[in-house]
Formats: sequence, C-alpha cells, structure tokens
Amino acid sequence: MRNTVLAITIAAVLGGCATVPAPIAGDHFVKITPQEAASQNAGNQQVRWGGEIINVEPRADVTCFEVLSRELYSDARPSNHRDRSDGRFIACSKGFYDPEVFTKGRDLTITGSLNGTEQHKVGEFNYTFPQVAAEQVYLWPERTYYAGYYGGYGGWYDPFWGPGWGPYYGGWGGWWGAPPIVVVPSGHGHHH
Repeated sequence: MRNTVLAITIAAVLGGCATVPAPIAGDHFVKITPQEAASQNAGNQQVRWGGEIINVEPRADVTCFEVLSRELYSDARPSNHRDRSDGRFIACSKGFYDPEVFTKGRDLTITGSLNGTEQHKVGEFNYTFPQVAAEQVYLWPERTYYAGYYGGYGGWYDPFWGPGWGPYYGGWGGWWGAPPIVVVPSGHGHHH
C-alpha cells in the first residue's frame, strides 16, 4: 500500500511538470515522423507534430504553415535541438493566421489528420512534404533565456569566469575540473 501511494505521488509530481496545453492534448495520435509519412504517402491518420515555422502562406480560405519538424517534449513543445529534424511538413488550417504573429523561427505544434503530400522546391531540390489538415494550431510563447544559464551544457555558471568555470554543480568542475588560478605578483601594491 505504501509503495502504491509513493508511486502515485511520484507520478503526480512528475506528471505535473509536463502538462500538454488543452487544445493539443490527447493520446490518439499515431507515432509517425513527417519523413515516414511522406515516404508512405500516409493519409487519414491523426498526428501531433511540431517544430519551427519556416514560412506562413495565407491562401483564400486557409493558412498554410511550412514547418521544420522537431521531436516533441513531453509537454508537446518542439525540442530546441537545432541540429536535428524529422523533416518538413505543411499544415493548413481554416482561417487567417497573421504572418506577422506566426513569424519565422517560432515554435508551433499542430494536431490534425494526414492529407497526402505536396511537392515544393527547397532551393533546387524537389521536396515531398506530408500535408496535414490542421484542427489545432498552437503557437508557443517565445523561449526566454536567463543570464547565468548555460543551456548548451546543462548547468549554471558564474558569468565572471565564463562557461565551465565557477561553482558548477556545487563545486569546481566545469570542463577543466579545477578552480582558476589567480596570480598576484609579489610586492604588488607595496610602494618602496
């Protein structure tokens, strides 16, 4: 009984850290990447995809988003790993979405059903985009980075010493494993 209560408590605490916004919540989505969907010409499957906006194109009665797909975190926000992608996709949603709000580089998560593919050029390359009839379009707030947080290597640092120096994870560790050595010339500050 005690272990069950502990397990439920831990699950509740961990689950509370990754709440998916209501408009894009659910567990009925197929696990398929945009690259896989394009190669299989998949259709009529519910997906929740996200990534970085590349382009927004308002058309007569829909707005289409070209998105560089990224893996989703447990809260359904696209990861910020800029060196990886699951391909590109196009998501079209009824209505007008202002390109001045849905700007290039912003994080977007959509839910909807796969609707075949579209061919467009990326540079000179003929690219096959899976197309999604988007039911929900969720624009994430812009990411905020705080001074003193060195996100690339996962930890706090003292900006005086720069990345890798300073009280790193409770001790001097950083990249080089020792505190900086400060050399003070002898006789410094003494007048003869």
